This record gives sequence, C-alpha cells and structure tokens, in this order.
Amino acid sequence: MHLRFQIKLLIIIFSLLNIIACAQDKENFIKDNYDKREYRIKMRDGVHLYTIVYSPKDKSKTYPIILTRTPYSVGPYGEDKYARFLGPAEQFVKDGYIFVLQDVRGRFMSEGEFDNMRPHKPDKQKNETDESSDTYDTIDWLIKNIPNNNGKVGMWGNSYPGFYTIMGAIDAHPNLVAVSPQAPISDWFIGDDMHHNGAFSLQMSFNFFKNFGIPRPTPTTQWSRGVDYPSPDNYNFFLKHTPIKKLNENILKNSIPFWDSMSNHGTYDYFWQERSNLKHLKNIKPAVLIVGGWYDAEDLYGPLNIYKTIEANDTDNNCKIVMGPWTHGSWIATKGDSLGDFYFGSNTADYFRQKILLPFFNYHLKGIGKPLPVDAYVFDTGSNKFYGFDKWPPKNVSSTDLFLSSNQRLSAYQNSDTETYTEYLSDPWNPVPYTSKFLDSKNFYNRTFMIEDQRYVSTRPDVLTFETEPLDSDFTIAGPINAQLYVSTTSTDADFVVKIIDVYPDDEPNPEPNPNQIEMGGYQRLVRAEIFRGKFRNSFEHPEPFTPNKVETVNIKLNDAFHTFKKGHKIMIQIHSSWFPFFDVNPQTFTDIYHADEKDFVKAMIKVYHSKEYPSKVSFNIYGDTK
Repeated sequence: MHLRFQIKLLIIIFSLLNIIACAQDKENFIKDNYDKREYRIKMRDGVHLYTIVYSPKDKSKTYPIILTRTPYSVGPYGEDKYARFLGPAEQFVKDGYIFVLQDVRGRFMSEGEFDNMRPHKPDKQKNETDESSDTYDTIDWLIKNIPNNNGKVGMWGNSYPGFYTIMGAIDAHPNLVAVSPQAPISDWFIGDDMHHNGAFSLQMSFNFFKNFGIPRPTPTTQWSRGVDYPSPDNYNFFLKHTPIKKLNENILKNSIPFWDSMSNHGTYDYFWQERSNLKHLKNIKPAVLIVGGWYDAEDLYGPLNIYKTIEANDTDNNCKIVMGPWTHGSWIATKGDSLGDFYFGSNTADYFRQKILLPFFNYHLKGIGKPLPVDAYVFDTGSNKFYGFDKWPPKNVSSTDLFLSSNQRLSAYQNSDTETYTEYLSDPWNPVPYTSKFLDSKNFYNRTFMIEDQRYVSTRPDVLTFETEPLDSDFTIAGPINAQLYVSTTSTDADFVVKIIDVYPDDEPNPEPNPNQIEMGGYQRLVRAEIFRGKFRNSFEHPEPFTPNKVETVNIKLNDAFHTFKKGHKIMIQIHSSWFPFFDVNPQTFTDIYHADEKDFVKAMIKVYHSKEYPSKVSFNIYGDTK
C-alpha cells in the first residue's frame, strides 16, 4: 500500500512538472517571436486605458489585430514579462497576429471609475463614454499607431470579457470586422450569473464579489485580497448565514458596494434593466461567432439570447453560434472529451478550435479560406455528435407536450381526472442541495452539477418526480423548453425548480474502465434545469404575493437543449422549491428577501396540479422524425 501511494505521488509530481514545462515553453515561444509594448490610450473624455500590445518580430508583412478587453488584469505587467497564453487558442500565436490586451476602465492599471456591466448609452453626447465608445476609441488609436497592422481588427473574450466583446460590436468601429463573444453576459437578473428568473445565485455571487467587488481607488497591478473566515462545507456555511443579510453583517461588512446595490435592487427595476444589452443589439456590422456551453452554469442564457436577438433584429446579419458539451469557458484550453461521468466520443473542444474558431478569424481578418458554411454548430449531448444548421433552433422541429399525471407518471396525454395534484412540504431550513458533493464554501461551485446524477435527491419527500415509460424510439429535443405549472401554496411566496432528466435503463452497462465505480443502471442524468422565483410569475418588475391555497399559473422558460433520449431510456421531470446553496433560499413569505429576518422563513405545503382543469406540462421542440 505504501509503494502504491509512492507511485501515485510520483505520477502526480511528473504530471505537474510536465504542465509547468509546457507553460514555460509557451511563454518562451511568445518571448522569442513577439515584441511586447505597453501604452496608455486616451479615451474621448481624457481617461487613459492601460493597454499591452504583443506584435510579431517578423516585420516583413502586416498582421490583423485581435483585441481583448478585460476586468481581470492584462498582467504580467512590465515589458520584460511575457504572458503564457494569447488569443482565443494556442494556434493563433503560431499563425501570427497582433494581440492587444486592455484593462477596462477603472480596473487594475486603467484610469477611471469601474461600473459592473456598464449601461450602454445609445445617444451619447460628445465626451460621454460607455464600453462601446471605449472600444471604438481604442481601435481607432491602434489602427493609427501600431506598426504593421493590416487595418483589420477582431475581438474575443470569455465570460465578462465576452460581455465587453459584444458591447464593442454595438456602434462598432469600421475596422472591427469580426468578434467572438464567448459565454457573454446579457442580463444579470433574468438569466446570467447573479440571478435566474429573480432567484439569487448565492454561492457563485458571494465567491465572485468577495474579491472582485473590492473597490480599487487607484491603479494597481495587484488583485485585492478578500476577507478571511472559517469555511466548512458550502451547504452548512451558507445555511448558517441565512438569511442573506448575515453574509454582509458577519463577513462582507458592507465592504462590497455592488453587493449592497444588488441587495437594494431586489426586483427587475431600472438598475438591472439598463444593464441588459439585449435591447441594444441592432444593426451589428462585424461578423459574430458566439460560443457557449450546454453545461455552463454561469452564462448559458447570454449566448443563446444574444444570438436570437441579433437574428431577430438584423435580417442580413452575419451571426453564428457554437454550442458544445462544455462548462464555463472550458472550450478554450481543454480537450472537451468528457465531463463528470460522461465521455463524449471525441475531443469536441479541439474540433471547435481547429475547424470553427481559427477558420472564422482567418477568413475575416486574413482573407484565408472560406466563410463558415452554416450558422449554428450544435452538439447533441445524447448522441454525442455535432450538427450544422442554417439557424438555431433548427427549422424541422415540431412541438410536443408531456403532461404531469397521477402516480408519478409523465404522459403525452392530458389527465382526464377533475381534481388531482401532488404535494410536498417545503422547509427553507432543510433546502434541497444543488449537488451531491460537499465542497469547501470558498470553492466557486461544483462545475459538473449540470450533468450530475439526480438519484441523490429523488428519494427526498420534497422532490416530486414524474417519468415516462421506456421510450419506443429515440426522442430528440432541440431548442427552448417551457414548463407550465399550476400550483398553490399555503404561504405567500415559493420558488420552483424544474429539471429535465434522462433516465438510463436498469441494464445499462457500466463504463470500461470504471475507476470511479459509476453505476449506470438507472442513472438519472440531468439534461436541463431552471429555477423561478414565484413572486415574479406575472412581472419581474412588479412582484406579487401568492394568495394562500389559490391555484395559480407559473410559466418557466428553461434554456435551450439539444439532447437525444435514446430508445429504452425514460424522460423524467423533477420539481422542487429550493436548489441550495447555488441559489438562495426563498423564505416562502412575500418579503424583501435581501433584508429578511429568520421569522420570515416558514414551512409551506406546495401542491402541483395535474388535472383536466389544471394540466401542468412541459413543452419541447422535437427534432427530426422522432415523435
């Protein structure tokens, strides 16, 4: 046993040394082939933005510019210190581009005041600024001042930098010809990052803003160090700090201005509305390649809805989308061959980088190759295949409904009974966990929970399950999913979580090899899930209490999915009223949750109806010939 441990330790050490050596090789390649210069570019209002430019040493030809604007630091700082990674993928460095990295206004070494998801100003006066104007002014300076550029500029960025990328495409500089916003943020209240349908993303928001949200009064090259605190597992830590205000009182102590702002804007008021970029996505001139991951728990809403909005607003747009089997940004450097307990049959991220991303930029910025032949590259997470479509969702789909029925059944036929429902007692002090794993509370979140086996909650009395009979043929869903629930509660508010689950046959063989001892027979694979804060059922701007014991309708839009439920599998719907601590606990009384007291948290009996009069259902788009 001792020898086995020593062997494992040696393997780990050699792996780490190999990773370090590879990173050093990349840094050396950049240092040997690129010159680095640092600039402070003046914006129209006089503020200077700190900008680093890596230019090829070979001056015999011209190169396009690829720009990234980020709030996460462009370091290392200093012209003698080189980055280990540049551009959207490693191949870009070898192909030759001018790489430009910029600290956005008010972050790290750039002057000015930072504003989270700075609102766009469509009617700017002469010296007014926003992220669109800062991008425009930066590109204008680069084109005029950086030697050996060919006059063409591209942008890319993932997550928050993805937001800055799509903002740069609004009222774009004429030399900005191609952009790739990857996991871009679109709306922080409806579907991205900090909220989903008004429910607060507790664990992720806290772990993000406790460092990122610390004010930066003067330019700096250093990250701010967040507060320190005892850190048990995430479930018990956040339960101990419920209600939410305890986090501020005991840990943050009002040191994070944006946390205070979130707490003071608990509805979809002007504060959140003006930060949504969807209403500004009109007349987009650059070619756009949007990238997202089906298992991105942070920004799945953004890529899908930015794409759909551009498609709807601009008839002659040049907008494309890629959706792969990836978590947040994992397509940038991983193989993309597996996630959690599942292998996808190929290196999907390698395919994306080599066959889609590099050809996209090479065509638009260098004139090499041909334009991408289709508008949507979408991975079917059940059949493990990429498909190309002229648009997303694809054209040849039909709508179908699956109705909740008695005896935990899910059926294509509406229940004929007059009064049937299934009920459960929801206790805010015993919330349903979002993952089976107990992680340190300082861990951002479990990045694989969106594909996790749901058997760990299926036996809880506060989790409802409804499932079909084994399928007679493959059943492929493609596009948006809508749940219409008829519900009542004995209190005045409630959350509703709806999960779409692929149930594997009992005789499903285990993977080979199987180092993690996975039991695939009966595996309940999460395909898609969403939460909805019930008080927003009629308006995100003007919440309303439930009338106790009155039947009301809650319509929940789940994000798109592309998944084939194989013949012999079953489709399961799960419903419950907490998903903790990824999302905060609803006290289940109609109140300002961000300032609620412990007395506001009450147990409630929730009823979900599935009768002739109240036919709760989930609606899908079905692709191809499946019925």
